Amino acid sequence: MKVVAFNGSARKDGNTAILVGTVFKELKKAKISTELVQLSGKKIRGCTACGKCFTNQDKRCAITNDILNECIEKMLEADGIILASPTYFTDVSTEMKALIDRAGFVAKANQDMFRHKVGASVVAVRRGGAIHAFDTMNHFFFISQMIVPGSSYWNIGIGLAPGDVNGDEEGLATMQTLGKNMAWLLKKINE
Repeated sequence: MKVVAFNGSARKDGNTAILVGTVFKELKKAKISTELVQLSGKKIRGCTACGKCFTNQDKRCAITNDILNECIEKMLEADGIILASPTYFTDVSTEMKALIDRAGFVAKANQDMFRHKVGASVVAVRRGGAIHAFDTMNHFFFISQMIVPGSSYWNIGIGLAPGDVNGDEEGLATMQTLGKNMAWLLKKINE
């Protein structure tokens, strides 16, 4: 089994990546392989509403000059998907929104191709707006007919400067519980 995570932060190894790493530790303990895809510095643009994904139905986006199709391939190969983003003006980063919009349209155009995969959202936040970002990513999972495990709290970690989330004990504990619950669910689905 495998879980792929997409870090939508502009900071490669900042608070968002630290939170995902905490989830990954629990998945690895359960012998589930993990892969982190950092969107930072990568070219990814928003959907152009061309509709070609519905015409072509080839599990690909018609825009081929960025990393989106590579991300879709990783999503298709994985049993679980983590979407992770910092909170920007009470929502996800533009890179994460582009990933959600385009991968979501391609999935819909191809008979909900992520159906029955396990999905989890992870949010880094300075102070407020995390729940809206959390909801944005979860909406992708729900409309894709994916299964979302819970945790002991909403999957958020608080911190501003890189590394600050390491001081958020409750946030880190929430990520550990998320990792354990995600591993449990993946194993039940694959029994």
